[in-house]
Amino acid sequence: MQRHPLLPLAVITLMAGCGQAQNAPPPPAEAKMRPVNYGTSAPSANKPFKATEIAAFDAPWALAFLPDRRMLVTEKTGHLWLVTPDGAKTEVGGVPTVHDEGQGGLLFVATSPAFGRDRQVYLTYSEPGEGGDGLALAKATLGTVAGKPVLQGLQVIWRQLPRGAGGQFGGYIAFSPDGRYLFLTSGERQRFNPAQDPDQALGKILRLTLDGKPAPGNPGQGKTGATTIGVIDPPENTASAATAPVRKATIPSPNLTPAETWSTGHRNPYGLAFDTQGRLWETEMGPQGGDELNLIEPGRNYGWPIVSYGKNYDDTPIAKPDTRPNFQEPALYWDPVIAPAGLAFYDGTMFPQWRGSAFVGGLAATSLIRIAFDGTTAKEVERWDMGARIRAVMAGPDGALWILEDGSGGRLLRLTTTRGA
Repeated sequence: MQRHPLLPLAVITLMAGCGQAQNAPPPPAEAKMRPVNYGTSAPSANKPFKATEIAAFDAPWALAFLPDRRMLVTEKTGHLWLVTPDGAKTEVGGVPTVHDEGQGGLLFVATSPAFGRDRQVYLTYSEPGEGGDGLALAKATLGTVAGKPVLQGLQVIWRQLPRGAGGQFGGYIAFSPDGRYLFLTSGERQRFNPAQDPDQALGKILRLTLDGKPAPGNPGQGKTGATTIGVIDPPENTASAATAPVRKATIPSPNLTPAETWSTGHRNPYGLAFDTQGRLWETEMGPQGGDELNLIEPGRNYGWPIVSYGKNYDDTPIAKPDTRPNFQEPALYWDPVIAPAGLAFYDGTMFPQWRGSAFVGGLAATSLIRIAFDGTTAKEVERWDMGARIRAVMAGPDGALWILEDGSGGRLLRLTTTRGA
């Protein structure tokens, strides 16, 4: 059955069950499966692909494909490149000013679902301003001036306010399968508590229109929040966050965060993608341990910072998810961490054995990881040591997998089949 993009998964499940036994009792609570920890998985010895270097960059962060198979590649330092399939690079003009520090800078890039018609490009970045930095979402038209590519008519369509200190901006984008809505991850900026504050966009996944407005049908449709917000700087751990000094900041009215929010309780969401059945999945960096793969459903609370399969960086404990059944459990988790960055589902023809799988880049694990799915059940099935921190992974229109290495000199690699694979 094809999923209707505006209906929650629970409704789809009920519709799919029509004609079957409707009065079957729910499974007993004790039958609920706990997520599996794949943190100690070992890399495979043999790689069923060859990696070809296409180009190199200074701290690349994300890439997006154009219909003609050229790519847009962001550098955290504030540069955007138009790259041909054979690696020729041309810098794109008109990029907004970013604050490149820590995990902030020029982050994600995505092309409009109707790019062939409107030439619209979306960017996320850490925007400097009064009080510090904030995540910004902007869109512009990719045009040409004097033979050079340039972003024209750039406008910020959403801002995380109030600004402040802290990394972990999130900033990943996924478009709904029908192309009508934009999902945006917003990290909690290492401040912990705002992930549970309905008046702050930190630690949330938002569902917006393509112009950055609250999307109709969101769980909090029509709601507004407080315009005086308590702001804290990153505290030492989850416990000290409760007693951290708070300063008050005023944001413009109305505060639309409650109407924008799709899910809450996230830490550092660095991957967001729809599978072929229309389910939305997210990868999320945990603290010391507890990286997660989550199935994202509307209105659900994923528990950060109240629960985690990890612990604080100073080794102080955090309650485990099974102590708070009101929070949504991850589909799987990694402890020790892999530091997931990027999430891409594969539906190409070059690797037919991988159709329906998802691929995750590992920064700390210096690996590429394949995840297989059976409905809403996920498991890590393969891991390959790439010898470098993997910042991004995308399935290309040519059927290849494309990955970006992290850091100075980070390479864009094209992964293709090997003989006999």
